[in-house]
Amino acid sequence: MVEMKSVVQRYGKVTIIDQVDLSIQKGEIFGLLGPSGAGKTTLVKLMAGILQPTEGTISLAGAVLRHLAQMKNFGFMAQSDALYQELTAWENLDFFASIYTLSRKKRRKRIREVLEMVNLSSSKDQPVETFSGGMKRRLSLAAALVHEPEMIILDEPTVGIDPVLRQSIWNELNDLKHKGVTIIVTTHVMDEAEKCDRLALLRNGKMIAMDTPEMLKEKMNVSSMEDVFLHYGGDTK
Repeated sequence: MVEMKSVVQRYGKVTIIDQVDLSIQKGEIFGLLGPSGAGKTTLVKLMAGILQPTEGTISLAGAVLRHLAQMKNFGFMAQSDALYQELTAWENLDFFASIYTLSRKKRRKRIREVLEMVNLSSSKDQPVETFSGGMKRRLSLAAALVHEPEMIILDEPTVGIDPVLRQSIWNELNDLKHKGVTIIVTTHVMDEAEKCDRLALLRNGKMIAMDTPEMLKEKMNVSSMEDVFLHYGGDTK
C-alpha cells in the first residue's frame, strides 16, 4: 500500500528525515514510534502528499505520489484539528463528506455511523467551538473516516481522549483492518504500540528498527514496549 525508498526531507541545511526505506502492506496497522522531534509527523505528511520529499520516492497503491488528488481514497488526521469552529459536528462532517463526492443519502448514513463510533451522536448539532479538546479530536477522527477510505493516516489520534473511549476507537480500527483498510498511526502510548501489527522506530529522522512488537521485545530480551522504546529512542540526543 505504501512504499518509501531512500526518502530524505530537509529544511535548509537541517535533515528531518534521513534515508528512510519502508513498506506498509494493505490491511495492516502500522505504527510509527519515537520521541518528540524524531520525525514521525514529517513522515506521515510525506505519505499524505502534504510535503514533497527532498530526495527519494513515495508510492501509494503502486503509483508514485505526485499530488494531493491521489489521496481521495485515503484519510488523514493531523495533530492539529482542522475543523470549522462555527459549524456543528454534523455540518463539519457533511462538508468533508461532500468533498469526497458522497451522495446525500450515503453522507447521512456515514455521518451517523462515524458519530456513533466516536461517541458524538448526542452532540451532532452542537457548534464545534463549544467542544472540549477531546471532543474535537474525536470529531477529527470521524472526518478522516467518513468517506470509508482504503487507508487512514492518524497522527497522535488519541491525545486527550479518555482510556475507555480510546479502547473503543482501537476496537473500531481493528474492525477496519479486518475489512482490508490500511492504518498508519503515530503514537507515544506504549499500549497502543502493542496493538500495531508492525512498528517502525524513528530517532533523529532515521529508522532504527522495524518489526512486530513481539519480535522487537524478543530481540531486546525485554517484556514491554516501554523498555524497547527506552533502549532505541528514549531521548533525542
